[in-house]
Amino acid sequence: MSARLRAEQGALAAIGAVLVAFLAVPILALFVTATAADVEQGLRHPLVWPALRLSLVTTAASLALVVVLGTPLAWTLARARGRLARAVETAAQLPIVIPPAVAGVAMLLAFGRRGLLAGWLYPEGWSVTFTTAAVVMAEVFVSAPFFVQAATSAFRRIDPKLVVVARTFGASPLRVFFRVALPLSAPGLVAGAAMSWARSLGEFGATLMFAGNLQGRTQTLPLAIYTALESDMRAAQALSMVLVAVAFALLLFVRAAARRSAGRGEAAP
Repeated sequence: MSARLRAEQGALAAIGAVLVAFLAVPILALFVTATAADVEQGLRHPLVWPALRLSLVTTAASLALVVVLGTPLAWTLARARGRLARAVETAAQLPIVIPPAVAGVAMLLAFGRRGLLAGWLYPEGWSVTFTTAAVVMAEVFVSAPFFVQAATSAFRRIDPKLVVVARTFGASPLRVFFRVALPLSAPGLVAGAAMSWARSLGEFGATLMFAGNLQGRTQTLPLAIYTALESDMRAAQALSMVLVAVAFALLLFVRAAARRSAGRGEAAP
């Protein structure tokens, strides 16, 4: 390798290192600026454990809804052709690019006390807004596209010949779905579910707009961090560290699932 080539490669690496440093330094600062005593004291803040429990409950509920409703949708989209299928797939992905605050306003206008569906949903005047159920709805809205997108891609990687063979042997569409499609696409589905759960766990804007910030009722971990910033930086920092640790663990899990899925795809032929 010539000196000029090495210099050019080094220059490109140095330019890329600037972005890596910009991304890494804030995460590093989050951990190195806190002592063990600070973290322990922060985790004792009254906001922490109610928000943690609520986040675990609501994200588990939203993930269950996303998987149960999103898996059949992804299977249908993976096998469908035509403009309608593309339009449905685009609509299912739209919440990914909608700003969270806009999502919250949209949900208020759809499901709020005076929303589009209010007369049908709330004949007695009650409203789902500012309840724990509203938190779950907001999390489903923002996280479902991640699972549907990943699941659709996983289903599309299945060799169509396997489906044809299963149908030739008399398997019904439901049997093909449960006995062929789900097992073969399991790593991709699990990775999509993990990404969906992570998005639910970190949801802030739509939850704040649609469900509010009521401690013990609608205040999830991101909202608790926002509230703690006004009174106790240690609590905000400790909660942030918890979320970063969870996100890092999920990232490792998703990468492992992706490698497993790729390895299974290579071994299939």
